[in-house]
Amino acid sequence: MLITLADILSPSEIEEVRATLGSMRFEDGRAPAGCSAKLVKDNEQAREGAALTLLRERVTKAMSSNQVFVLAARPRALTPLLFSRYTEGRHYGSHVDNLLMNGVRTDVSFTLFLADPESYDGGELVIESVSGEVEIKLSAGHLVAYDSTSLHRVAPVTRGERLVAVGWAQSYVRDSAKRELLFGLETARRNPCAQAGKTSEFDLLAKNSANLIRMWAEV
Repeated sequence: MLITLADILSPSEIEEVRATLGSMRFEDGRAPAGCSAKLVKDNEQAREGAALTLLRERVTKAMSSNQVFVLAARPRALTPLLFSRYTEGRHYGSHVDNLLMNGVRTDVSFTLFLADPESYDGGELVIESVSGEVEIKLSAGHLVAYDSTSLHRVAPVTRGERLVAVGWAQSYVRDSAKRELLFGLETARRNPCAQAGKTSEFDLLAKNSANLIRMWAEV
């Protein structure tokens, strides 16, 4: 499942996040990477420290408050966010994310864009599949979430600076197809409720959605 979400952060929040990152030190993103990632990874990451911890908490809270993100990912746990910077010439070659990060199984990967797309060229997130490639470059404050099993890469930046927050979720529902089915059911359940209130159709959808979660959820 691939989904894009708008306005995870407001324009004022984006400015504050960028200002905070502008005062922080960045280090070679290859330092914490695995042996294979070091061969294709070329970016910088915000250095660990008290400022980064507070920034992570703030952005993670905003994500966790977004109902669509919660319904799509059904997160049981989230990894600490990484704030990555790609200046001109930097990129991240084709790779698949590690299965475990910080003790969290990675089911859903997500990228929160922090730079205005007009401020840099290149830097698209490219998700690869048997049906072709999907290039994603979103407005600042928008997020894309996709299956962590996907091969993906970041195209070289040819002008400006790409700034993003990236992270991973362990889902209560491990299987991507099941998560997508539950997302569709929940969307179908909420629409008639908003239009007509609590009806017999709403109750039936709610029952089946809840019972599927009981069957599939890992707690």
